[in-house]
Amino acid sequence: MATENRIHFWRRNAKVPGSVQPVYGAQHPPLDPRLRRTYPKDTKPKFNNLKSKKASSFHEFARSTNDAWDIDDEEDEDFLGIPAPTTSLPSSGVHSTPVQMQEQNEAGDADSRTSHGPGSEAQNLQDVHEDEEADCEPVNGKVVKSNSEAHLGSSSVRSTLQKQQSLPVRPIIPLVARISDQNASGAPPMTVREKSRLDKFKQLLASPNTDLEELRKHSWSGIPKEVRPITWRLLSGYLPANKERRELVLKRKREEYFGFIEQYYHSRTDEHYKDTYRQIHIDIPRTNPLIPLFQQPAVQEVFERILFIWAIRHPASGYVQGINDLVTPFFVVFLSEFVMEDVENFEMAALPLETQRNIEADSFWCMSKLLDGIQDNYTFAQPGIQNKVKALEELVSRIDEDIHNHFKKYEVEYLQFAFRWMNNLLMRELPLRCTIRLWDTYQSEAEGFSHFHLYVCAAFLIEWRKEILSMIDFQGLLMLLQNVPTIHWGNEEVGLLLAEAYRLKYTFADAPSHYKR
Repeated sequence: MATENRIHFWRRNAKVPGSVQPVYGAQHPPLDPRLRRTYPKDTKPKFNNLKSKKASSFHEFARSTNDAWDIDDEEDEDFLGIPAPTTSLPSSGVHSTPVQMQEQNEAGDADSRTSHGPGSEAQNLQDVHEDEEADCEPVNGKVVKSNSEAHLGSSSVRSTLQKQQSLPVRPIIPLVARISDQNASGAPPMTVREKSRLDKFKQLLASPNTDLEELRKHSWSGIPKEVRPITWRLLSGYLPANKERRELVLKRKREEYFGFIEQYYHSRTDEHYKDTYRQIHIDIPRTNPLIPLFQQPAVQEVFERILFIWAIRHPASGYVQGINDLVTPFFVVFLSEFVMEDVENFEMAALPLETQRNIEADSFWCMSKLLDGIQDNYTFAQPGIQNKVKALEELVSRIDEDIHNHFKKYEVEYLQFAFRWMNNLLMRELPLRCTIRLWDTYQSEAEGFSHFHLYVCAAFLIEWRKEILSMIDFQGLLMLLQNVPTIHWGNEEVGLLLAEAYRLKYTFADAPSHYKR
């Protein structure tokens, strides 16, 4: 039944694949079933004949991928009268056994021990052989490798993970604990350069009138964790540059937000707004479902209030699935202002009520400022996203004709993977720590979330050039593009991605019609 719904959905919306009703754009990268099984070393898994040179249709791909598109009617029955999930993970196609959960916890602990400091990458490489030996288990007298080692048994799939074969196998969990490389728990002392950068930020922020242009210049290459909350408030336009006015503005805007709550939030059950609230209520548990912080009832209620108030104050678009993701970076950054330990496991209720309210209000206003610049992404038929996807196609056809022709050969449409890249600003393709680093630059770049994001997507696509060209069928290409292996990415990889995007942007700086034929 679900398969028929997916097929009918695409048939109904063939001309308007990004329509607001029903909303499908925001979802986690579908988990590859090949990562969930183990095979003997001398056996290769068979997955719908990945080596076939004949391009399969998109509908055939949809039938064989249960969670590739976010259309799930079963959760509708749980709405109205049933509270949102608390500590349990929402249903999202991921079912872990106790053994798997234990392996994930152990891998997460190992990640936090090796993720900080300039020598962490070398340590990861040094631990590879130990991890590989630890993953070997005897089965029927044969030695097999557990977890995603079985995934590497297929030669056509092996190339998709070539960039990570030298890294330890870890569960795909966007660890918030690795948000910052500076002065996080267990991290080594800051280098002289890092301390110098932090002092420069503090000097700019302490001046009577902060020079925003200078602040943007220093923020482009990343903002130190200690000053990120106040810097984001300034760069988003939420706070004024004048230092004396900041406290007054914060007090007024926070009171204004909770005035909206008192005025409108009770109407969420009204006939006119119940569909909006219903969709928000369904989507909230899907927001970063593997991070315990976002499964707390108090946090989910915060997100519901923020999204509902924004939706009814912006009737031209209303709530569209994908906007829920855009709250998380602001929420985590403003929460980190009061939390010294790992944010991902922090209990929100431990904070004073006034602090919780301030974090909620600041997250609402900063998200609103962001969406003001890209609201056409979420109006009816989402024309902003469709235009950006078309622009990406034209840009890629000019900077890498091999990739463009490869997509044409196997009938891959850019909309089938790039819609989510634009709708969610690559949040579903990158760990949350990388998203926060990316947004440091977006907020310091003119039209960062609207214009510069296009070049970041182009650079992101070219980053996987070798893997893309090695895929010789439709299904393999879509599975790669919807499951790009970025779990081990950090600030260094994001920095290189941004540098390439910057190069692409200014290569065509004097040719504004470069992606128009």
